Amino acid sequence: MTEDTIAAVATALGEGSIAVVRVSGAEAIERIAPLFKSKTDLREADSHTVHYGLIRDPMDGSVLDEVLVTVMKGPRSFTAEDVVEISTHGGIVAVQAVLELVLRSGVRMAEPGEFTKRAFLNGRIDLAQAEAVIDLIRSKSSRAFQVARKQAEGALSKRIVPLRRQLIELLAHVEVNIDYPEHDVVEMTTASITDTCGQVKTIVEQLLITAAEGKILREGIVTAIVGRPNAGKSSLLNALAQENKAIVTDIPGTTRDIVEESVSLSGIPLRLLDTAGIRETSDVVERIGVERSRGALLEADLILLVLNRNEELHEDERKLLEDLVDRPVIIVLNKSDLENRLDLEEIEARYPKERMVSISAREGSGIDQLEKAVSRLFFGGSIESGDLTYVSNARHIALLHQTVQSLNDAIEAADAGIPIDLIQIDLARAWELLGEIVGDSVGESLLDQIFSQFCLGK
Repeated sequence: MTEDTIAAVATALGEGSIAVVRVSGAEAIERIAPLFKSKTDLREADSHTVHYGLIRDPMDGSVLDEVLVTVMKGPRSFTAEDVVEISTHGGIVAVQAVLELVLRSGVRMAEPGEFTKRAFLNGRIDLAQAEAVIDLIRSKSSRAFQVARKQAEGALSKRIVPLRRQLIELLAHVEVNIDYPEHDVVEMTTASITDTCGQVKTIVEQLLITAAEGKILREGIVTAIVGRPNAGKSSLLNALAQENKAIVTDIPGTTRDIVEESVSLSGIPLRLLDTAGIRETSDVVERIGVERSRGALLEADLILLVLNRNEELHEDERKLLEDLVDRPVIIVLNKSDLENRLDLEEIEARYPKERMVSISAREGSGIDQLEKAVSRLFFGGSIESGDLTYVSNARHIALLHQTVQSLNDAIEAADAGIPIDLIQIDLARAWELLGEIVGDSVGESLLDQIFSQFCLGK
C-alpha cells in the first residue's frame, strides 16, 4: 500500500479562505500535471516551488478552480516522498470537486494518519515523533503544545536511543560470554550487568517522574466545581472561561445539569464541570442534577469546592468538607467583596491554608491565586520550563514501567548469581520495550491502531 499515490484534504472542512488537497507518492507529480494548466509543467518544476494556474478536467476542459500548486520532491518532504499540495478556494464545493478529480486520475484516497505513517515507514521520523503529531493537533494549552512540539522534534527519542545503545552493547558482551565460556570473564560480565542496568534504570525513572505531569498537560485535569446553590459555581466557571458560559441568577438551583468548558490556567488545561448545587431537595429534576454532581465528584482529578464567604457554613457544606478531605481539593472562598461570615478556623482545622483561596468570581479578583494553587497541587508550584521532555503518552509510560521491571529482574538475577544466559532474557526484553517507544520493534497491528487515531489528511 505504501507504493500507492494517495490524496486527502489536509485542511478542516467548511468555509475558509483556502483549502489544501495533499497528494503524496511516487506518481504524485505525474498524476497532477495533466490536471494543472500553467506556464510551468509540474514535471519540470524545481522542488519546493509554488505555481499559479487552473485545475481543469481533461475530459471536457472545464475549469474547476483557480489554484496555487506546491511541489516538494522526496526525500525533502514530510512523507519523504514526492508531494504535491493544491491550494484551492475554501469551502466544501471547490475542494471536493478538486479532490474527486484527483481521485479519478488514479490516486487513492488516503487513510486517517497515512501521511504521518508514511513519514515513519520511510524513516523521516520515529514512532514517538509520529505520535507527537497528534498531540500537537489536540493540544489544549500553550504549554501542552510546547511539550508536544519538543516530542515531535525528537526530545524523547534522544533520551531513549542512547539507552538502547547501552543495552545492545551489554547484550553483545553477554553473547560473547555465552558463545566463548572458555575465556572465563563471567565475573566482569556480572558487574557490567548491574552497572549498566543501574545507569539505564536511573534515567528511565527520571523520565517516569515527569509522567504524571506530562499526562496532565496532554489530557487536561477533569475539574468539578461543586458547592451549595448560589455559592458562585457558575460565576467561577464564567470567570475562568472569560465568557458567560453558564446562567447566573440569584435563584437557587438554576444549574440543573453539568455544564462543561475547557480552559487553560497558566498553561495547565482544565476541563471544567459546573455541577448542580448539592443540597437536599424535593424537586425531581434538581435531585437528578444533584446525583450527577456527586457522580462528577468521583470522576474528577481536581475538585473546586466553592463556599460563600457571606454566609455561615451550612450542614451540607460541612459534610462535603468532611467527605472530600482526602481528595485533591481546593477550597474556593467566593464573594470576597462582601462581608465574611464564615468560620475560617473550622475549615482550617481540616484543610491547610495553601489549599484555600479567596476570590470574587463576579469581579474576577483572586483568579491568579487560584491558578497558583492548582499549580502547587499538581506541579509543586511551577511547570518546568527548561527541559520539556515530559513523558505524556500512556503507551510510553506503560512501556517505561515495564522496562524498569525488566531491569530490576536482570539486576536481581545478577546479584543472585543466576547464569548469564538466563539474565540475557531480561536484558533483551528491556531493549525491545524501549524499541517499542521509538518504533524499532513494533507490530503492524499496533501501527494501525496508533495511526487510526489521526485525522484524515494528516
